[in-house]
Amino acid sequence: MKKHHKMKTGIGDKIFVVCNTIFLTAFVVITLYPVLNTVALSLNDGVDAVRGGIHLIPRMFTLKNYQTVLNQKNIITGAYITVARTVLGTVLALITNALLAYVVSRKKFVFRSQLSLFWVITMYVNGGMIPTLILYRNLGLTNSFWVYIIPGMIGAFNMLVMRTYMEGLPDGLEESAQIDGAGDFRIFVSIISPLCKPVYATVALFVAVAQWNSWFDAMLYNRMASEYTTLQYELMKLLNSVMQQGGTANPGSTAQAAVTPMTVRAAATVVTMLPIICLYPFLQRYFVTGMTIGSVKE
Repeated sequence: MKKHHKMKTGIGDKIFVVCNTIFLTAFVVITLYPVLNTVALSLNDGVDAVRGGIHLIPRMFTLKNYQTVLNQKNIITGAYITVARTVLGTVLALITNALLAYVVSRKKFVFRSQLSLFWVITMYVNGGMIPTLILYRNLGLTNSFWVYIIPGMIGAFNMLVMRTYMEGLPDGLEESAQIDGAGDFRIFVSIISPLCKPVYATVALFVAVAQWNSWFDAMLYNRMASEYTTLQYELMKLLNSVMQQGGTANPGSTAQAAVTPMTVRAAATVVTMLPIICLYPFLQRYFVTGMTIGSVKE
């Protein structure tokens, strides 16, 4: 009979486990409470919510806040445009940034240091809002869907993140492929890209969240083109209209059907964050792995 020896746990280890459990539990509560409170407010009557005291459960349940948000003019068009810009913008940003990062990460590329410095400078210096608007207008990007896509295809931060990850891959992989006669494009597609799934998922999450939450570019470049409006821009206009009406979006109705800026803002927040929350679990394992950039060494 084999005897199984259990490792003895000291008092210090037990104290650490207890303290760690308490800390992580408190962290989860602190993180989840604002989200659950926002959901509760979005499902509560607006006038009743002004009284306060709503935490995790709505006191007077109603869907009027969501009806107000979803009945906003151009909200469906904005949703289509936002989904289209998020999907297309993320895919194109991944392709362009990955190709540029691969070129800059190659040690045999002569201008790799100069190009990297150039992209770093663009992270801190830009032309300003008015010159950018004039440039986009001269390029024919204003009043166009492509103003959401083309300017964001290259991002200095995203490119540098990918470059750092690719530099951490073993050089022997590329050398062995070159011995077998593979070219640069073949190496990138068949060898580098499959190993870069974690960093691709990380950058994709960054770009998708930025595209989904963006509204200022719609106001600045497509304000007069309602067919290119975005979901966030329409929600922003809704919140402004509710606030300008003195706190009630339908003052002539009963209290049970009234909405306030606080509850409408909560409903708009839930509508905004729900798709990203649904997307994140599928990218979580890649996201966590991608944050350990540069850990793979030869």
